[in-house]
Amino acid sequence: MDGVAETKVKAPHDRLAEWLAEDMAAVNALIRARMASKHAPRIPEVTAHLVEAGGKRLRPMLTLAAARLLGYQGSDHQKLAATVEFIHTATLLHDDVVDESQRRRGRPTANLLWDNKSSVLVGDYLFARSFQLMVETGSLRVLDILANASATIAEGEVLQLTAAQDLATDEAIYLQVVRGKTAALFSAATESGAVISGAMDSQVKALYDYGDALGIAFQIVDDILDYGGQDAVIGKNIGDDFRERKLTLPVIKAVAKADAEERAFWIRTIEKGDQREGDLEQAMAILARHGAIAAARDEALAWAERARQAMSSLPDHPLRQMLDDLAGYVVARVL
Repeated sequence: MDGVAETKVKAPHDRLAEWLAEDMAAVNALIRARMASKHAPRIPEVTAHLVEAGGKRLRPMLTLAAARLLGYQGSDHQKLAATVEFIHTATLLHDDVVDESQRRRGRPTANLLWDNKSSVLVGDYLFARSFQLMVETGSLRVLDILANASATIAEGEVLQLTAAQDLATDEAIYLQVVRGKTAALFSAATESGAVISGAMDSQVKALYDYGDALGIAFQIVDDILDYGGQDAVIGKNIGDDFRERKLTLPVIKAVAKADAEERAFWIRTIEKGDQREGDLEQAMAILARHGAIAAARDEALAWAERARQAMSSLPDHPLRQMLDDLAGYVVARVL
């Protein structure tokens, strides 16, 4: 270092958080106010456990950034950002029940600390709150975008239930699941931010495309990290997807190249759920043998580049550069 202190470059989401600090403070105040319940104190207890767990608030920041990038000066984008965070939190509460998860963002899940009933019902409450916030913006187009996203998310989760443990699931079905469970909210976040700003249709489409591609890249990276990330980084245990018998992109790629012995292994562990000591290590060895992780990484990079290309037609602005950098940062975790 030659005695010179190294300057730490801030991550794109941290730069976004700084740029949008005033907006995010208003969003956080709105979230705290709207997750309150006069009659059921368990609602804010359960919600606060997840909302205040130190998540990056990436999705609401995307809504704020999209609106500010296109010159929006009002405050309705804050309501939309809170809406997006409520939808996200509701889906996490429901997901953890469905997946029987025990950790989320490095902490015990709400269903573990309370119970499944509380998690499901509080998730329902947050969905209802999100729709109240949407309506308050007075924009039917925004309501349409976020209502469609909510339906698509639920559809993606149900599709995953049937597709996750079926070795016939191919990359097209996987992409459909990912578009539902992850990318739909990313694209709704950016698209609604653009719409509330009164942007041209081409700009709205560009921000939709950005959110869609970013969400897909984000989920592929998450699926890769499950087979080789650090627990502290991904906020869950390594191999959770394998233990939950989820056919994610790396496994789908390995199954496509499997010989008879490997196929029998996948049938036993994923389709039948007969998992034994050492199976996770064997799964990782098979993935490495077929270059499945590297192939999935290439796809994540391609989607990140697609996100960046979508931004090229938008106004030159510091927020545009941060969103561009964010696409690269999302996939940098697996490089």
